[in-house]
Amino acid sequence: MKKLLFVCISFLMVNCSHLIDEPKNLIPKDQMSEIIAEFAMNDQLRIIDPEANLENATRYTLNKYHVKGNQFTESYKFYIATGKLEKILDNAQKIILEKHPEAKSYIDQKIKENPNVPAFAR
Repeated sequence: MKKLLFVCISFLMVNCSHLIDEPKNLIPKDQMSEIIAEFAMNDQLRIIDPEANLENATRYTLNKYHVKGNQFTESYKFYIATGKLEKILDNAQKIILEKHPEAKSYIDQKIKENPNVPAFAR
């Protein structure tokens, strides 16, 4: 009886370990990092031009990587649920710093201004 209970509990634990099913068109982690990095850089357009159309910039980025909006959303949800998003965001920050090393001082300044920034961003 104990063995049967143990098997049932083990089976339930394995099945419940996935909070969300993997999407059919899951965006690979490295590509997800690149897309998020571009979104972050596009967001900075507002500093230069407050009237900038970020919707067009977002569409351009998604088209550049041949990704649909719902595909990005589903992949993002999956990576959040599996705990892999933190690593993706860390890689996105590295991409930004490789392309724009001067961004390091800006990031450091924002971290000092907001002590609630997650550890991976530091």
